Amino acid sequence: RCVRPKLPAQWYGWVMAWKWKYSPKEQLEDMSSLHPGLTGLQNLENTCYMNAVLQCLCSLTPLVQYFLSGQWNTALHEEIGESATAFGCLVSDMWLGEFDYVSPEAFHSVFAKRYPTFSKRTQHDAQEFLICVLDDLHEAFKQVRPSQERQSPGAGARSSSGTSIITQLFEGQLSHGIRCLTCKAHSDRPESFTVLSLPIPSTRACSLQDCLECFFQPDTLTLNNQINCYWCGSNQDATVKASITKAPPIIIFHLKRFAWQDKIRRKLSTTVCYPFSDLDLSPYISTSCRNTREYSLCAVVNHAGDMDYGHYTAFCKHSVTKHWYSFDDAQVTKIPDSEVQADTAYLLFYTSQGY
Repeated sequence: RCVRPKLPAQWYGWVMAWKWKYSPKEQLEDMSSLHPGLTGLQNLENTCYMNAVLQCLCSLTPLVQYFLSGQWNTALHEEIGESATAFGCLVSDMWLGEFDYVSPEAFHSVFAKRYPTFSKRTQHDAQEFLICVLDDLHEAFKQVRPSQERQSPGAGARSSSGTSIITQLFEGQLSHGIRCLTCKAHSDRPESFTVLSLPIPSTRACSLQDCLECFFQPDTLTLNNQINCYWCGSNQDATVKASITKAPPIIIFHLKRFAWQDKIRRKLSTTVCYPFSDLDLSPYISTSCRNTREYSLCAVVNHAGDMDYGHYTAFCKHSVTKHWYSFDDAQVTKIPDSEVQADTAYLLFYTSQGY
């Protein structure tokens, strides 16, 4: 295994900083002589879902810098931070640049102890794994203010309150505006998110904007979905419309390709076109929110195949070379921009300008 658990994370940060500062420009552009951030991951038997997600997370500059600089050491809760430590070591090995590929076995082993669902070497959903990884890292690094400890969780609050590198980078806030159709009373229900799951319209092809329109379009709550209106004192029909009240620096979209049709769970093969840059979320951001952002695509998790025989890969844009690369477990290949637009896209990672 190509892992180095005995060396502190700061050491890797210093090595990488030295390489980027003093290596000739032409050497940095020729990533065949160095391999920082271009390291494959060995498949441990049906762990392509994990490898694809880890490659995307390890391509996000602010998250990588957090680990390579050693900042995570001061925030780590050691009693629950075993898998976060293993993740930090894996980031370091992937960015050290000395190996064509490394094994994620150490990370998988300790992560599976906290999340037994992933202990078996069987295929799993990449989105579910991503959410668990983000939650695990948040728990390992969260800092809770005394005032937060005294507060009881409100509607839409995280069950694991507090701030961390994860909330700073990935956590956004939605507000669900609910209006009673009888008395016209209006209320807001906040909800935090790290991944937005978007429905895919029932067409052969659509755009990411179409998926966003479906997610944020108003909906009518009736029959069994009625609200209990405080002012009416009974269940009433209502409308609900979501809007973004806090846009995160890094926003992740989950395209809901696995859906129930005729009581059978199927995969939707709809082509979803997504922009590489200038993704504008302003139509979906609340007027009370001032942090409007434009986003650029930085990573993609792909799923090829069907429900039973699928395979996950990743496309990631390198933060230094600005080229796109395909990560297929241990194999890393430079690809043209045209190949990044694929029918297999499942998770889309966008970073806002300045990140």
